[in-house]
Amino acid sequence: MVRGTGVNPIVSNFEVTVEKLVYGGDGLARLDGRVVLAPYVLPGERIRAEVEREKPGLVRARTLEVMEPATGRVEAPCPVFGRCGGCHYQHAEYGQQVAAKAAILAEELRRVGKMEPPVEIATIAGPPWGYRNRVQLHVDGGKLGYRQARSHRLCGVAACPIASPRINESIETLNGMLRDARWPRMVRTLELFTDERQVQLNVLETERPVAKRFFEWCGERMAGLVDGALDYEGRFRVSRNSFFQVNRFLADRLVEAALEAAEGQTAFDLYAGVGLFAPALARKFQQVTSVESGSGAVRDLQYNAERAGLGNIHVEQRTVEEFLQETAQSADFVLLDPPRAGLGKAVVRRLSELGPKQVVMVACDPATLARDLGGMVAAGYAVERMTMIDLFPQTYHMEAVVALKRN
Repeated sequence: MVRGTGVNPIVSNFEVTVEKLVYGGDGLARLDGRVVLAPYVLPGERIRAEVEREKPGLVRARTLEVMEPATGRVEAPCPVFGRCGGCHYQHAEYGQQVAAKAAILAEELRRVGKMEPPVEIATIAGPPWGYRNRVQLHVDGGKLGYRQARSHRLCGVAACPIASPRINESIETLNGMLRDARWPRMVRTLELFTDERQVQLNVLETERPVAKRFFEWCGERMAGLVDGALDYEGRFRVSRNSFFQVNRFLADRLVEAALEAAEGQTAFDLYAGVGLFAPALARKFQQVTSVESGSGAVRDLQYNAERAGLGNIHVEQRTVEEFLQETAQSADFVLLDPPRAGLGKAVVRRLSELGPKQVVMVACDPATLARDLGGMVAAGYAVERMTMIDLFPQTYHMEAVVALKRN
């Protein structure tokens, strides 16, 4: 019996049939009235698993054997899949991944938002491999790689199948440099960002500052290494620590999906970043107000707007909460692309007070999206269309675009 719970523990080794995939990458099964969550499985599969952690009503399990594989199961191409914590779905045929994510999005809307999803959730997908333009790499014990699944231990990698060709070239170069005595042993985490022409190398975690000669050495070894900001495809300047979408194939399709039916004279571009949506908005609306709190991103946004010759973009450096609270007049169209934490109650409440005719929400977390959508629907908005864009193939992560119209 689990102490203090009155629940009999499940035997350490058991068999279950997987019902469905859930947000987070696991498959859900049931045993003795409890939910079992196990990784690297597919709906319909009969698996043998063992208990990792247990609490009332829930068992986190490790998959030991797939006894009856599902039709959509494929051989994962990555030699460290299942040990590396970066990917969750390499064992699933790609079309099944896309369908599963749309179903998970619908379930999160019901569970968290207490609302029925649209009858149809559209999906947009691109190439499922070689898509990432940005990766974070950890350094430990003379190895370079990612964190292991559910662990802080390092999983060394020689290449990454979801990363772009230039990223993989850089990983190979860095692995070679690691064996050189000149490598600074205090570096703990690096970031690579590329547009396949240029490469930006950022040191994210180090025990003490890294000398300039390290970056000069990297410049000698890594083709296209830039000092400072990266000029992404000649369209977006992206400085160090500025956010940009990680899928090199689908950024433009994300913009198109978000602005598909946008109309009116004025627009708010909230959580604007370096201006991914701003140029397209400026070509549709007479006046665009882009709001971003990060100073580096604001400088990039202003530079990108000026270079594109778009004088109808007005940039505000402040939080979205501050901007909405202080503005007296709404816009015809509002685009929101918040971080994973979502909008929050204050933003949802103020938006409902301002009452823009059209609102489009871009979200990377279905749970916070469902929470915020519930508030918008309660305030009198109706969901016109919803699209799941698979910006993160082989992982459980997803992007959703939701178009709302005021009733």
